Amino acid sequence: MPSAYTYMERSFLSGEMRRERLMSWRRGPAVVPIAHPTRPGRARSLGYKAKQGVVVVRARVRRGGRRKMRFSGGRKTKHMGINRMTPAKSIQRIAEERAGTRYPNMEVVNSYWVAEDGHYHWYEVILADRVHPSVQANPTLAAIVSRRGRAHRGLTSAGRMGRGL
Repeated sequence: MPSAYTYMERSFLSGEMRRERLMSWRRGPAVVPIAHPTRPGRARSLGYKAKQGVVVVRARVRRGGRRKMRFSGGRKTKHMGINRMTPAKSIQRIAEERAGTRYPNMEVVNSYWVAEDGHYHWYEVILADRVHPSVQANPTLAAIVSRRGRAHRGLTSAGRMGRGL
């Protein structure tokens, strides 16, 4: 028998509601705090706990490769390095870093994919306040937030995958 999270996941992926949701997300800011996760089953599997000191933010990141300015010096077209410049970091890792920068008193626990359209990817990033008593009382979260700057040093799951671990 399917669990409640299975039904929530199915409703999350439904058509018209998803389309309206993306239109409103596209107009909003790039990093937005949200009241509760859009995909609660996925969030809980990655370390989210519905307690004080744990926050979920939705981060929007552009799709595609790097954008590079065209320079004025003379070069062959194939040596200009404007097209096909792919970043060494994944889009998910970039989203985690931006969320961590936006909330400097919090530590990135993990993140997961939420949506994408022609221009953007959206990820929900789980953050934990490193000095909150309820976070310090939880041994799992306390061990995670004890390392400062996890997202920038590639210690989250997306960062570890990008480093080949």
